[in-house]
This record gives sequence, structure tokens and C-alpha cells, in this order.
Amino acid sequence: QTMIQLDVCFAKAAWGRRHKAVCPVIVEQDTLLLQAARHPLIASEEVVPVDITCGGEIRALIITGPNTGGKTVTLKTAGLFVMLAQTGMFVPCAKAELPIFNAVFADIGDEQSIEQSLSTFSSHMVNLVEILRKTGQHCLVLVDELGAGTDPVEGAALAIAVLQSLVEKG
Repeated sequence: QTMIQLDVCFAKAAWGRRHKAVCPVIVEQDTLLLQAARHPLIASEEVVPVDITCGGEIRALIITGPNTGGKTVTLKTAGLFVMLAQTGMFVPCAKAELPIFNAVFADIGDEQSIEQSLSTFSSHMVNLVEILRKTGQHCLVLVDELGAGTDPVEGAALAIAVLQSLVEKG
């Protein structure tokens, strides 16, 4: 058992060194701060570092822009770094301050299901209903393309309602 624990520690350290990662500071307040965060699955010569700050007075963070993949990668980076930190791993960035979350929920990607006859929009709705049912304070919720797959006006109204509900839940 001791050898296994040592092997895990050395593996974490080697991974951290390979990715030029830092030890995240675990904070008691609900603020998340990542500076020059680099997704570890993107080649170091291609990755674009991102800064992410959320929490405190900023209860929701909306990322918008053209379809070039950066928004989804940023969401995935935030979620991955939270999970890495909560499992005792280093995170590839210049600085990381992260709270402990009770749960992390994500609706990222196209989960269309032919077997269940769900459209892209319907599959997102099924996921969002479940997230809204389970989430509460000290939870991180990551949603990609909220309100996509339906009429833009209706999708925007739905996105606003979902975001308001999440903020109200803390």
C-alpha cells in the first residue's frame, strides 16, 4: 500500500513537471482564478493560454465569440482543472486558486440520441432539467451552447431563464 501511494505521488509530480503545472491554492471563498491556463491535451506549441475568474460578485460567466473552439476548450479547461485540483493534482497554468465544489455538472457537446429519439435541443433540455434539479450552493455548472438547436429568440429566453435559476440556487 505504501509503495502504491508513493508511485501515485511520483506519477502526479512527473505529470505536473511535464505540463509545467503549479500546485493550486485551495481557497475557502467561492472564487475561481486561473491565470494562463493551458488545456493539457492540446500540444504546448498550439495551446492558447486563458485567464478565468469567477465567483464572489460574478455568479455567472458567459463566454461568447465566433465558432473557433476556444469557448468550449475554456469551459472544459475550467472543469478539468477543478477536478484535477480536487484529486490532488497539479494544474498547468501560471496561477490557480480554486474552491472545493460539492459537485460539478456539465452539458458540453452534442448528446443527440437516435435510440431515445432526442434532438440536439431535446438532449440539452433533458441534461439541463437534471442539472437544475440536482445543483445548489458550492456547485460548478458548465453549459456549452445554452439554448442552441432551437429558434434563436426562444433559445435566448430559455438561456436567460436557466442562468437566472442557477444564480438563484447559488
